[in-house]
Amino acid sequence: MHLNAQHIQALPLGERIHLINSITGIKPANLIGTIDSQGQTNLAVFSSVVHLGSDPALIGFVLRPPGEVPRHTYENIQEVGCYTINHIHPSFAQQAHLTSAKFAKQQSEFEHCDLDAEFIADFKAPFVAASNIKYGLAFAEEILIARNNTRLIIGEIQHILLNTNPKTSDGGLDLELSQSVGISGLNSYYQFKRLDTFAQPKP
Repeated sequence: MHLNAQHIQALPLGERIHLINSITGIKPANLIGTIDSQGQTNLAVFSSVVHLGSDPALIGFVLRPPGEVPRHTYENIQEVGCYTINHIHPSFAQQAHLTSAKFAKQQSEFEHCDLDAEFIADFKAPFVAASNIKYGLAFAEEILIARNNTRLIIGEIQHILLNTNPKTSDGGLDLELSQSVGISGLNSYYQFKRLDTFAQPKP
């Protein structure tokens, strides 16, 4: 099968969305937790989280255009200046997916999707209590992607919380051991299985 740009554009919208969302492969599944200045919490599933650098520790994620529909995650980050990113695990993957429903601003996804919030001292944003790997970030900057008006939101890690000890001998995280979950497309969830760990290549 060969689809050129014209073929892709001619696909029914729903089919095109699923195709382009899944063509990049399995992406990390995360819940982003935020809170507004009045204490109203928000939780939303994202598959666009990406590592941008380790010194400083920068993580990015992509937000769709804020004007299309209410973007509570974006509004809360702009208002409060911090947020959390939480790994999803099989035990609550379905509940995590439910956060993608269009809840009203005054409705907390934590409550409506039966997920407990966790707070730590001197950090306003809520974590997901059941998540084994989670981290809190301070908003650093946003970059407008002019081609489709999406935004790359960049945050700097302030806190890392590990409910278990999935660290590997080299200091990384074993995502199979932690039972972290990935997403392909809009609604297909996968578990990770490590194939191997290779030595640093040398020419």
